[in-house]
Amino acid sequence: MDTITRTSGGGLARLAGWAQHHRWLAVALWALVLIGVTVTSQLAGSAFHDDNSLPGTESQQVVDLLKSSPQSGASAQIVLKADGGLAANRAPIDTMLGEVRALPHVRSVSETTFSADGRIGYATVTFDAASTDLPYDDIVKFADTAKRAGPVEVALAGDPIERISGSGGPAEGVGLLAALVILVFLFRSLLAAGLPVITAVFAVGSTLGVITVVSHVVDIASYTSPLMMLVGFGVGVDYALLIFSRYRTELLAGHDRDAAARRALDTAGRSVLFAGTTVIIALLGLLALGLGGLRGVALSVALTVLMTMLASVTLLPALLSLFGKRLERGIRRHAARREHGKAWRRLADGVQRRPLAPLAIGLIVLIGLSLPAAGLRLGFADASTDPAGSTTREAYDLLAEGFGPGFTGPLAIVTEDGDTVALRQQLAVTPGIARVLPPMGRTVLAFPTTSPQDEATAELVTRLRTEVLPALPGHYLVGGSVAAATDFAGAVADRLPLFVLVVVGLSALLLMVVFRSILIPLKAALLNLLSIGASLGVMTLVFGDGWFGAQPGPIEAFVPVMIFAIVFGLSMDYEVFLVSRMHEEWRRTGDARLAVREGLASTGAVITAAGAIMVLVFGAFLLDPSRMLAQFGLGLAVAVLLDALVIRCLLVPAIMRLLGARAWWLPRWLDRRLPHFALEP
Repeated sequence: MDTITRTSGGGLARLAGWAQHHRWLAVALWALVLIGVTVTSQLAGSAFHDDNSLPGTESQQVVDLLKSSPQSGASAQIVLKADGGLAANRAPIDTMLGEVRALPHVRSVSETTFSADGRIGYATVTFDAASTDLPYDDIVKFADTAKRAGPVEVALAGDPIERISGSGGPAEGVGLLAALVILVFLFRSLLAAGLPVITAVFAVGSTLGVITVVSHVVDIASYTSPLMMLVGFGVGVDYALLIFSRYRTELLAGHDRDAAARRALDTAGRSVLFAGTTVIIALLGLLALGLGGLRGVALSVALTVLMTMLASVTLLPALLSLFGKRLERGIRRHAARREHGKAWRRLADGVQRRPLAPLAIGLIVLIGLSLPAAGLRLGFADASTDPAGSTTREAYDLLAEGFGPGFTGPLAIVTEDGDTVALRQQLAVTPGIARVLPPMGRTVLAFPTTSPQDEATAELVTRLRTEVLPALPGHYLVGGSVAAATDFAGAVADRLPLFVLVVVGLSALLLMVVFRSILIPLKAALLNLLSIGASLGVMTLVFGDGWFGAQPGPIEAFVPVMIFAIVFGLSMDYEVFLVSRMHEEWRRTGDARLAVREGLASTGAVITAAGAIMVLVFGAFLLDPSRMLAQFGLGLAVAVLLDALVIRCLLVPAIMRLLGARAWWLPRWLDRRLPHFALEP
């Protein structure tokens, strides 16, 4: 049997054979790649840059006009508070401001502006370069100098301060530790549990170093690294787990270690490559949105998934060969203690006996959780969502207390041919505007009565653009952070249909090619869209409406489209893993009901474990101080949880039972025209 196995199999089986025969070389190559890119990235440093520009939008035109101003450059606010009044502390304040004026890259420092009660004040510091171009050490020096104001309480705000205030949470470590615990419980072996984690660490670590170096030549957002780790650790552990699980099955079926590894790569390995390809397609579909800030993120996360796929089919076989004897002893000892798949067969039989009940329950859960997503509101994070106790959050709270909630989110109205005096007069009597500053050239700043995160502020922007300003002679542009968020949400809404069509269409076409079916891709697309809708609904309840103690406010503008791309790809993963085993049994027996039962029995435990790992890895990011990353973590964790439990355990078996043999139907004319790609050897 072994001779036949060595000479048969597809390309992945041959790749596994090479990795086994050259196991030390394969491990050494991965180690060299990881060490090399890590050292290079440490020497080069990072140059991540957040690009939220939207060419052609009104808010972006305002940004471009203001950038051409001779006073362009980053700015920061030094916010001061003294309960006894700031006037009594003018000497230390003036001394501190004088020291700030002498710092590198500081262009000017304004006079201190006091609140009505004299307890709170601020001075604006203007730099000679954009925030991302300022040396990090000089920003730190500015922050340290600004805090030397004697007995006065000092807090700092502005983009330069945000750069040095970021602090990661324990999310990555907690997620990996939780994944290891689940794997130990599943395999009853620390060694077996460690192999998927090691594979993921090599893949994600290598990609992270590459992206750090590439950030010097390509615009890559600052939140890309944690997002890469979020997705990379989840799919990396999962892909290695699925291949290792098939390796264990082949060992228990009587194959020797080398043959089991090759057969695992030739079956589960194909599913991993296909599933990873669907994730990459979904991520690259973000390019169809035409949003410049997401391009670098999409390419970086797609590269991470690609590296996890490569590690799963090259590094993992080498590790299996290195530790084969010890792994085999543990696998056989553990297998003797239980009957594999017994509980999952009972579940499959129960669902198939009365398929309408689990189908109705599953759909009610998904649709019910999706309904709140209709109220989803997009926006951009500001200092009000920074962690409590941070200097930027303290500055925001002090400015709101002293000068009103809308002070931190002014609207910039720019005109080239209008009357700025008439503009100021009209704005002063417009409901929703608290104060209007005198014109600065062709620009007028207006402060809303509500905070930047308040829905009423976004409505004010729309009202200014559609009702107030068109009544004045000349042409006016409304900019500012709230206007930018409004424009971003509009751009996403306009381009979303094309994005969904590209991602869903290409993924469904791939499933049609693999499973030779019309109905399976249609079912997969609809169920995946429901799981995404449910995850967005839960995000809206928690972060939009403030459930479970979260601060209510808008969802970060680009989070829903990122979650759509990632979740749709990951949902296709589980679809491929489950349905490919059903397809394997269908081809072998022609019995549709048996195919559903054996497919669920073979993959139920591993899909549940894989889902639990992803839920814990993603859910751990709720511990991150960044509201944006917490939103990512919650959305992805909820989607995977629903996908692994509700969809794969209830809805898919029920729907496959109702479809019966029709599930595998494909018109002959279409079958002749589609290329052939089998997940089974």
